[in-house]
Amino acid sequence: SDPDTADYVAVAPSGDWGDLVGTFVYDGDAPMPEAIAVSSDRAVCGRHALVSEDLVVDPKTKGVKNVVVFMYLKRGDDPPKVHPDYNETAEDKVVLDNINCRFEPRVTLLRTSQTLQVKNSDPIGHNTRVSVLSGTPISPLVPPSGEMEVTFDTVERLPCQVACNIHPWMTGWIVIRDNPYMAVTDEQGKFKIANVPLGEWTFQFWHERIGYIREVTVDGKNTEWSRGRVEFDIQPGPNSVGKVAIRADDD
Repeated sequence: SDPDTADYVAVAPSGDWGDLVGTFVYDGDAPMPEAIAVSSDRAVCGRHALVSEDLVVDPKTKGVKNVVVFMYLKRGDDPPKVHPDYNETAEDKVVLDNINCRFEPRVTLLRTSQTLQVKNSDPIGHNTRVSVLSGTPISPLVPPSGEMEVTFDTVERLPCQVACNIHPWMTGWIVIRDNPYMAVTDEQGKFKIANVPLGEWTFQFWHERIGYIREVTVDGKNTEWSRGRVEFDIQPGPNSVGKVAIRADDD
């Protein structure tokens, strides 16, 4: 059976929706995470054995974490109809925490209808700079144990970088879309976008170290995804991208 759908819970197809699933693995030996030189607030940040997280590969499965997948829409495209299950989270607060001198999560998925709750769980101040491309950038100073809320009402066509001016090694990303059809791969490189409307939809694949994911090996076959985009004809039940092997060009 397909490794991406083997653990998929079988349910009666609703007829109007399907799921997009897949696994991203690293092509080659899993790289060792590089230690970060802590240059400020060493008394606090130096305790956490910080390592670079721009490429996180599971040493057992070679799964690549933090690959971003989202529905790509051209200007003028009709927006997708949204499954009712997503209504429950449409106005949620989505937490981005400054904790242990790093951003958690590394990649935040945010809808324009949701509120970003920026927290600081550390005993030192952090600056959380979100460099949006289309909307209004923010760069608040968040005091120890502080928090603030912000909304972004403009769709961003690519993930936006999050940084801290005080601690230059701190990096994160926010994906800001006006529909819920997006995902980020977990520690094993797996992702699932549930309840996509049936029919032909284009999805875009991106990773912070690589950019658009273009040159890939899908289930052992070399292929190229132009600007990281792939069109899928979504059918009821699981629709598998396959097992996608990628590598970072500068390795």
